[in-house]
Amino acid sequence: MKTRLVRIGNSRGVRLPKPLIEEAGLPDEVELRARNGAIIIAPATGPRAGWREAAQRLRDRNEDRLLESPTPTRFDEEEWEW
Repeated sequence: MKTRLVRIGNSRGVRLPKPLIEEAGLPDEVELRARNGAIIIAPATGPRAGWREAAQRLRDRNEDRLLESPTPTRFDEEEWEW
């Protein structure tokens, strides 16, 4: 489908036909990215989208460890009681 860029203030925009939006399953909030001479429109994701699944994959591979050993603080050594 061909369309034209239209002026919107100092910007340019594209009118997306409703059937195309519905076919793509796009919600009201989307993210835009430029890649290889194209503009990609995708559903907006939350700031931590996919973290749960990524953590589970790490756990499944037994790779969910701290990268460094914790450094004890004065509180740990003098005040903390088990």
